[in-house]
Amino acid sequence: MGSMQGTQGETPIRLLAVRETPLSLDEVFSAVGDDAAGGTALFVGTVRDHDGHERGAAVTSLAYAAHPSAEAELRRVAEAVGGEFPVRALAAVHRVGELKVGDLAVVVAVSCPHRAEAFAACRRLIDELKHSVPIWKHQTFDDGTEEWVGACG
Repeated sequence: MGSMQGTQGETPIRLLAVRETPLSLDEVFSAVGDDAAGGTALFVGTVRDHDGHERGAAVTSLAYAAHPSAEAELRRVAEAVGGEFPVRALAAVHRVGELKVGDLAVVVAVSCPHRAEAFAACRRLIDELKHSVPIWKHQTFDDGTEEWVGACG
């Protein structure tokens, strides 16, 4: 894929979405291809079979819900990361709706001129997405209890 950045006003943001359909690693990876990028970092968040926080309980079902402002906030986060690092291309997609263990919940990718920048930018992107984008997960546990928690936990 050829470079899409370089002239004034162009953005490195190639793909942003909050969607109910299954996520694709190939779609996200392809979106950040750039001839000027020497490093691409990709993060994949998957649904696990237990709660990763204090409970450690077995998860029987999980659903993600997004506020209507989620995509706009995702764009704000992406623009901030693009301004902080020498990003050539950036993509982020988050799933909403009912998911099962093993499903992809979030996929983000960043390409930069060098690997260290790509790793740092990708980490900042997923950390800020988790912190700022209004997406929550609803977990139901094998003991019948349930809870709402922040996204990507």
